[in-house]
Amino acid sequence: MDIFFNIPLLTALLAIGIAQFIKVPLYYIPNKNWNWGLIFSTGGMPSSHSAAVTGLTTGIALEYGVDSPLFAISTVFAIIVMFDAAGVRRHAGEQAVVINRLVDDFNQMLREVKNWNVQTEQMKRIRLKELLGHQPIEVLMGGLLGIGIGIAFHFIVN
Repeated sequence: MDIFFNIPLLTALLAIGIAQFIKVPLYYIPNKNWNWGLIFSTGGMPSSHSAAVTGLTTGIALEYGVDSPLFAISTVFAIIVMFDAAGVRRHAGEQAVVINRLVDDFNQMLREVKNWNVQTEQMKRIRLKELLGHQPIEVLMGGLLGIGIGIAFHFIVN
């Protein structure tokens, strides 16, 4: 049961949970409504992916040192995850916006051509998820959150 005492792992999991929870009040502030579904969604501020990998890396650094092979592996892993979150996944989300717009336009054309008055539930389509990746500031804030959680958790536990 040593896994329950693995501080870097617990730090990463805690960082994910806190980052996901923070998304709800950050959404509430400008929109004035609570969206609890954000706890289980991807994308948004802060990046839980970045918080997780920086929390993990910080936990490893504090427990094993920055000269350990584990820190090196975790650092490279963190760089890849954060680059992907701000790059590939963000672009996939932008493409989803365009595809959803094309589908909307096509469906509008079909409604006009066929004079559809009411669309049944079976005819409704599932939209592609547009909020996949992160803006660079979301990745940065998630990364800083993970480092902060890693440092705080290390000193609380030790």
